[in-house]
Amino acid sequence: MKVDLTELPYCEACALSRTRQRVVVGSGPAVPGLLVVGEAPGRAEDEGGEPFIGRSGQLLMRLIREELALERHQYFITNAVKCRPPQNRTPRTSEVVTCHPWLEAQIEELSPSLILAVGNVAAKAVFGYEEGISRTHGRVSQCGQVQGIATYHPAAALRGGPNVVDVMRADLRVLRSLGA
Repeated sequence: MKVDLTELPYCEACALSRTRQRVVVGSGPAVPGLLVVGEAPGRAEDEGGEPFIGRSGQLLMRLIREELALERHQYFITNAVKCRPPQNRTPRTSEVVTCHPWLEAQIEELSPSLILAVGNVAAKAVFGYEEGISRTHGRVSQCGQVQGIATYHPAAALRGGPNVVDVMRADLRVLRSLGA
């Protein structure tokens, strides 16, 4: 299904449209080398209108800066699901499926060189993984013609401590080896 990205901010395709403040489309350059895809907006993102602006985002931006030498304005960041699920619950499969044409259109429009999927939901939406992130992180995969990897969501690192951060760093080094 071909979608018009100019319509994304007005989407009412699922029940999340009734509980969100806004559609969090994403932000970054029009032609990014790297596309980062998260799971879904949290409260801070729903209020602020940009993805990854809370504590998790701060950690992710720091790791990308340290491991890939990229500043925030150099890559595009979005989510698999564009509206905040109530109480920040994990997006339902039906919500991911409903939002998927928007994500596909963004990938096509942005034409990134590499993709980083962050967390289980994003990894499944971008790379079609059946297994969880503990088995798929750091694996080089394809999304159409674009290579990329998945890693843990930074929220897992905030809960899981330095071991998860170390794994994320190693995953980002794999991405760097692909040309990031």
